[in-house]
Amino acid sequence: MVDVSLRPWSPDDLDLLHRANTPELMDQLGGPETDAQVRARHERYLHLWHEGSARQFRIVTPEHPEGVGIVGYWQREWRGEPVLEAGWSVEADYRGQGIAPAAVHALLDYARGDGETLPVHAFPRVDNPASNAVCRKAGFTLLGQADFEVAPGRVLHTNDWVVELVPR
Repeated sequence: MVDVSLRPWSPDDLDLLHRANTPELMDQLGGPETDAQVRARHERYLHLWHEGSARQFRIVTPEHPEGVGIVGYWQREWRGEPVLEAGWSVEADYRGQGIAPAAVHALLDYARGDGETLPVHAFPRVDNPASNAVCRKAGFTLLGQADFEVAPGRVLHTNDWVVELVPR
């Protein structure tokens, strides 16, 4: 497994969000955000961490402590049930090195250690083989396809992957 670690989202991570604000990385959310939207998202990450409803992390490697991507989970309702949703983004220069699956494994370990018990879902588009491979490599189970609203009025055709944090 690739040597990655997760650092809790901090005020210093705004630059990481700016680097992730590319057409390729933001395609599922409707494209790149304005500077004001990036700053608002950064503040939201900090606020949600403080209130305990989400966890966002900077993905670091020994060579890149400034971060090579973002991984996190947040509370949501899915099909009438409370769940956690996971998402990640790795900068283009660092893809294909196993960083995303390693970061998602670390995220799931963190969630278990933090006492989370809700199932964790991920919703990559069906036509995104890389993100679907991350789910598979990180131990998620494919439940099937779903039309998933990623933002108000923006529905994508996705795969619904899940991992149980506690045995049922």
